[in-house]
Amino acid sequence: MIAHLRGKILKKTERGIILETNSIGYFVHLAAPILEELKDEQDATFFIHTNVREDTLDLYGFKTFEELAFFKQLINISGIGPKTALEILAVSESKIKEAIMNEDMEFIRKIHGIGPKTAKRIILELKGTIAKESHEHKGLGMENDVIEALLKLGYPRAEILRALKTVPQEMKEPEEIIRYFLKNT
Repeated sequence: MIAHLRGKILKKTERGIILETNSIGYFVHLAAPILEELKDEQDATFFIHTNVREDTLDLYGFKTFEELAFFKQLINISGIGPKTALEILAVSESKIKEAIMNEDMEFIRKIHGIGPKTAKRIILELKGTIAKESHEHKGLGMENDVIEALLKLGYPRAEILRALKTVPQEMKEPEEIIRYFLKNT
């Protein structure tokens, strides 16, 4: 199984990229937000999910291991394949998780390829896992939006989680927490 790829982007398409690694071009499917950030001839690194079926071998790429883990949780739900999971990940991961926690079926159903039964299954199967993750983050006094914002600024997730353990409990607003993080790292 291919689990990680690093190389140069030869060509960007609507659904993914051709990534050259050691003179071999791999087509890697990507979620729309990741794809928008990339340019031809750019160096890139992805965590990979290899999807093997009778007639295809598809690669799905993610910027972080956490995104890959969430993707795997999604495709383990009956009725959700890799392409639908990528559509789900095209929406902010924190917004999807919030919708799951709030049991907001309407928000989830707005995603291309998700019907009412699938939306209900997503909520039922992932709510407990997300609640556990959320509980761990709340112990650190932060929300997923803060983590996501700091990831977009280029900080590694491990560094963010380690540094945010020191955030004073009275800081509740994401802006305050981000300012504190930037001043103290």
